[in-house]
Amino acid sequence: MRLLLVEDSPRLVELVGETMRDAGWRLDAVSSVADAETAIAAREHDLVLLDLGLPDGDGLSLLRRVRLEYPGLPVLIITAKGSVDERIAGLDAGADDYLVKPFHHRELLSRCRAMLRRNPQAVQPVLEAGTLRYDPATADLTCDGTVVPLPPRERSLIEILMREVGRVVPKRKLETALSEYGQEVTPNALELAVSRVRKRLQPLDSGVQIETVRGIGYLLRQAP
Repeated sequence: MRLLLVEDSPRLVELVGETMRDAGWRLDAVSSVADAETAIAAREHDLVLLDLGLPDGDGLSLLRRVRLEYPGLPVLIITAKGSVDERIAGLDAGADDYLVKPFHHRELLSRCRAMLRRNPQAVQPVLEAGTLRYDPATADLTCDGTVVPLPPRERSLIEILMREVGRVVPKRKLETALSEYGQEVTPNALELAVSRVRKRLQPLDSGVQIETVRGIGYLLRQAP
């Protein structure tokens, strides 16, 4: 899952980013209406978290345009504007849900999961390879039913490889997919992530292995 956060508070961006990465989701963050419109037009995100008080425009006006152009894109308003009239205005403008600051990170995650379940386009099937099983909705990786703990970046890496099991995934594609706005994944960081996943899978009877295709990328191969 890849989410877009439209928020001009660096501290809140940091906190939400930690929450989403811990949940195994990738988060891009922008701080203006203009950057939000560019990011949304790229059609890379499963859900938008939208603050209403932005430095270059009105979040509600942005929401109305998004709803017209991308009617299936879920939008969750996160704002300090919490009166009944303000909540009604946000929902009437097209928001799927409304969360008032300050909020607990567990409630934010729960609301995001609920919105994604209600959106058929965002529902993703459970991935299986060998004895590995990855659930995109919960970001849980298991091997023969036992949870395999991995840091957020490594969880995202194995998810991508499992989606392309048996096919070579170019390094550049992996670097781009694992990057977030303003935080690019370097070739060295990618190699380190691959190494960590290999070490974690090595003692397990997973039935898969990550192969390096020199000069191209990586391949998740299932045992015969």
